[in-house]
Amino acid sequence: MKQIVKKYSVLICMFIGASLLVIATLLYPGGSLADKNAIGFDWSKNFISNLFAPNALNGMKNPSRAWAIIGMAFHVVGNGLFFIHMSQKMPSKHAAVVLKYVGAANMLFTFLIVTVLHDIMVTISSTLSLLGLFYVTVFILKTSLHFWKFCCVVCLLIFYYTLYLYGSGNWGLLAIMQKVSFICFMLLVLGLEYFTSPEDFKQAVPKAIQ
Repeated sequence: MKQIVKKYSVLICMFIGASLLVIATLLYPGGSLADKNAIGFDWSKNFISNLFAPNALNGMKNPSRAWAIIGMAFHVVGNGLFFIHMSQKMPSKHAAVVLKYVGAANMLFTFLIVTVLHDIMVTISSTLSLLGLFYVTVFILKTSLHFWKFCCVVCLLIFYYTLYLYGSGNWGLLAIMQKVSFICFMLLVLGLEYFTSPEDFKQAVPKAIQ
């Protein structure tokens, strides 16, 4: 049983985290930046961060907060474990160390997004996630895993575009792309976790980053 839990720890964390966040959206009273009087959580207008506030944007007490915080905690642990597990597949010691520390640090900084430090934590955790995904992508591109090459590049582009929207203040489109980026990254994490192995990366040792 212990071995099964360990093997599927990323999947378990991701599933529980996503499920709790969905429950949180169903409990959210209402209100968004576009319409303070809106009812419920609108996936195209609300941000996930709205779920973490003590009060909803319509002024009502927010019963979704506890569910969202616990859900984010599971999601964060899942992401962190993914990077740590990927570090164990890397043939490059340098890449392995980077991914290991990215995974450990990201558990802390990403979870702090639910606090009043939200803005700065978004910047730090996004930078760490991009760094980790960049390293993974570099090594994936050196393998024969053509499908995952495509997925990694697309996910990186979506991630960069979402951060661009965040920096430019395009809140309308950002509300949509935030969920797209979140879902794409989660699916990529699960795919790379369970459909790649150390053997896939044996020939993927770029001299520049060994």
